[in-house]
Parts: sequence; structure tokens; C-alpha cells
Amino acid sequence: MASTKVLFIGGTGIISSAASALAVERGFEVTLLNRGTSRRAPADGVEVLTADIEDAASVDAVLRGREFDVVADMIAFTPDQVQRDIDRFEGRTGQYVFISSASAYQKPVSRLPITESTPLRNPYWQYSRDKIACEELLNTAYRDRGFPVTILRPSHTYDKWTIPAVGGWTVIDRIRRGKEIVVHGDGTSLWTLTHADDLAVGFVGLLGNPLVLGDVFGITSDFVYTWNDIYTILGRAAGAEPRIRHIPTAEIEAADPSRAGSLSGDKAHSVVFDTTKIRRVVPEFNPVIPLHRSAIECIAWHDAHPELQRVDAELDALFDRLLAQRA
Repeated sequence: MASTKVLFIGGTGIISSAASALAVERGFEVTLLNRGTSRRAPADGVEVLTADIEDAASVDAVLRGREFDVVADMIAFTPDQVQRDIDRFEGRTGQYVFISSASAYQKPVSRLPITESTPLRNPYWQYSRDKIACEELLNTAYRDRGFPVTILRPSHTYDKWTIPAVGGWTVIDRIRRGKEIVVHGDGTSLWTLTHADDLAVGFVGLLGNPLVLGDVFGITSDFVYTWNDIYTILGRAAGAEPRIRHIPTAEIEAADPSRAGSLSGDKAHSVVFDTTKIRRVVPEFNPVIPLHRSAIECIAWHDAHPELQRVDAELDALFDRLLAQRA
């Protein structure tokens, strides 16, 4: 029996690194198409094609008319980019996987848990509205012509390369220096965190499955934390107790309106997800990596790689400014 051929456009990000590695382990024939500029090495056993997806001529040259059983675009964010994929791969793949976002679900959230049938509406964040528009375009292509799309909606996904907090390493740096960190609201809203290795099980379990065409799947863990818990766990993994100062979301956004999308459009709301649907289709999907365990790995990896210890000077200054206003 021939191996399932999978093309990842991107392939070296948080989700795609874990998914491509697991796909190889499961016996898929995996090809990555990217610019070859990522710090992450691709998984052993994958084929790498080098081209900029925005350069149609270079992409056509490296693909050379090849067909794939599955195409998963990890870096499509706008309807124009999705239409580009439809034009290129329609009739050349048995499944097109689009990575949408759980941030597309209605904000403010009217009821929990969030399911795949929760309405899509986010007036606060253009990123989320673009993802919604991409989904609408793909659903139309499926209904009108049978374009074989499967849509995934992950939420906050992380691995050892990333610090799952607002501000990333900037927060760890402040905690270790004994400086206060700003946490939006009162820190008690609920937030779901999913380790990429857990998500990959659900992702790969959907690849090549003809029963999931035209369908959408939320794909998250059941590990739910308050923001106070998240910062406390990360701080302790970094060897220090965090000094948390709670500041209303509206006050943060007034000081820096660019933060409104990721706060009012996402992280300021409690998000708890019902994962029944993905578990029914992929029975082995059962997230097992909690933050209190993975945080130790995240901090150790960053300590071993100083180039990842990037402090966001603008965010650092914003924290100081907000704290000074309340001194």
C-alpha cells in the first residue's frame, strides 16, 4: 500500500513542526515547502522544497506538477492567500487542510464550552476576521465544487521554543529581575493551553480521512488555567515567584491600542472548549502534557539558547508605564 503523500506549506512552525514529525513517524511521505529560513531544523525523513509561497513562479518550479494526497497550508491568513491555494491545488490533492483559529469564535463569548457550532464573530481583531473570511471562501468552494477542505481551529498552542504568556520571554525576564508583571483584568479568566505534541495527534489523525472533508474541527487540550496560574507556574519554573499587578484590559488597550486584538479579541475572555468531535473521529487524541510539566522544559530550552531570550522593549516599557500610573 502506497504511503499517503502530504505537503506542508510552511512546516517549521509550532504546530507544523510537531505534526510533520509525527506524520513521518506514522509512515506518511512528508514534503515541506518553505523559504528555508527557519531556525528550526525540519524533522528527520522529510523532503524539503525551497521556495517563497508568494512567488508563484518559484513554487510552480519546485512542485513541477506534482500531486499530493494532502496539502496543509500552515501560513495562509487571508482570503487572497487561500484563493491562491485553491487555484493551485484544486484537482491536485485529495484534501486541503486549512489552519483557522479559535479566536474566530464570537467575542464576547456568550456560552461555554465553545464547540464547532459556536458562531464566528470577532469585531476586535482583524486577524480573526480574516480567518473567518478564509473559512467562508473554502466552504463556498466545497459546496459549489466539492473542493476537499478540512478546517482546523486550534487555540493557544505552544512548545519548548515558545513561552505561553502575553509577552513571551519578556515576562520571564521581568520575573527573574524581580520586576512586576502586568496581567489583564483580575487574572481569573480561564485560558486553554495545548502543547504542540498533543495537538499533532489530532492533526495527523485527520490527514487522508475522506470522512472529514467539508468539515471543521476544534483541536485543543482540556488543560484550562487562570492567567494567575499560568504566570505562577511559569515563574516558578524560572526560579522566581512572579509579582503580579492586575490592570483592567481597557486601561491596557487605551495605553496601547494595538493590543486590543489579542486582548479584547481573544485573551481577555474565558475560553473552554468541548473536544468531543475531534475525539470521536480521532480516538487516540488525548492530550497529556500539562503546563506545570512543560513549563520546566520551555524555560530550560530558553536558558540553553540565549538567542531565544528576546525582550520586547516596547512591551517592557508599556508595563513600566502602566505600573507607574498606578504607583
